[in-house]
Parts: sequence; structure tokens; C-alpha cells
Amino acid sequence: MAVKRMDNIGIVVENLETTIEFFRQLGLDLEGRAVIEGEWSGRITGLTDQRVEVAMMRTPDGHGGLELSRFLAPATVQDHRNAPVNALGYLRVMFAVDNLDETLEKLFELGAQLVGEVVQYENVYRLCYIRGPEGILIGLAESL
Repeated sequence: MAVKRMDNIGIVVENLETTIEFFRQLGLDLEGRAVIEGEWSGRITGLTDQRVEVAMMRTPDGHGGLELSRFLAPATVQDHRNAPVNALGYLRVMFAVDNLDETLEKLFELGAQLVGEVVQYENVYRLCYIRGPEGILIGLAESL
């Protein structure tokens, strides 16, 4: 059986409110929030006695999802937020945008920082990486 579709990407954060607002400004919609806890949830993740505040966000087309999680218990154990682009594991999430310059202007006001430069790939895309809240690496691409 093949994968039907990708539902979401999960990112663990410390400040859920700031991160939700950042992704709202990027254009994602807050689909819902909940606190997940109980024996059943620990069986999925392998973490007993977990308590996690979760915010589900969706892209405007309804296809892409982002699950933001703030662990209340147990405490987070490792921090990969400032890993360079060539680090193993989670690298970045990429979003297609209509106007890269306007998007960057809005996100810079929220504290985003450009990682390298905005570059043009042939006559196809303008691309860049930014660091969003908590150092989350985000790619932005504008079709030309």
C-alpha cells in the first residue's frame, strides 16, 4: 500500500503562542488546539506520562499541515534549532509564496532572519531560507 498523502510536519517549540502567530502571518490557518495526555498517547510516542499542548495549522489550500507541539511533560531533551543547513535529521519546511519580498518584509517585522541570500534559480524560482521563531529553519519559494 502506498502513502495516501502527507498530513503534517511536526515541530517542537517552547513558545507556542509566538510560533502560532508567526505561521499565521505567513498565511497558515490555526485549525485547532488541544492538550494531549494519557496512557494512550504515551504508547504512540514511547514517552510515558506525556502532556503536550498541540496546535494544528493548515496551509490555505488545505493540503499541507504543521503540528506545533509544546511539551509540558516530560521536558524536552535536545535542541536542534540552530543546526546548520547540512545537519542530519529535520532540515526545514518549505512554503510556496506569491510575493517573496512582501512575505520577507512581514516576517522580518516578527523577528525572522535571512540565513543566506535571496537567490534566483534560472527563470523558475526566487528562493531563500530564513530562521523563524525559536530558530526554526524555513524555506520560501516564489515561482517566476
